[in-house]
Amino acid sequence: MKCPYCENQETKVIDSRPTEDGHAIRRRRGCERCGKRFTTYEKIEQSIIMIIKKDGRREAFDRDKVANGIIRACEKRPVPMAEIERMTNDIERGLNNLMEKEVKSEFIGELVMDELKKVDEVAYVRFASVYRQFTDVNTFIKEIEKLVGNKNEK
Repeated sequence: MKCPYCENQETKVIDSRPTEDGHAIRRRRGCERCGKRFTTYEKIEQSIIMIIKKDGRREAFDRDKVANGIIRACEKRPVPMAEIERMTNDIERGLNNLMEKEVKSEFIGELVMDELKKVDEVAYVRFASVYRQFTDVNTFIKEIEKLVGNKNEK
């Protein structure tokens, strides 16, 4: 690692520890020439997943968009932020495990609905109503009937 002060290539690691979220390693380094110290972070490089939108456009996956959609669906519901973070992490991890460079937005929407259905049925119906573009009350009723029907089958 090159020293940011004198550009010497010879630096040594003084201390290493994981970051709070556990997704990176914080390293305290010292330069062997000038003696100054600096901090570096090492983390796994994630490949970029492109999302194919309904209209054919492509954009990079943004976990914040997924989290915000879940937060909006869970608004005023008894769903803790830790659970929202877990759902977001599970969705992101699932996408990375697919090893696909491109994924349709519909697939991500289905993943979000699967997670919400397990956690809060009201949040699930809220998200589904926007995601599936419910146009009238009958569509809501059909979705709730499916939800209740699946519950009764268990």
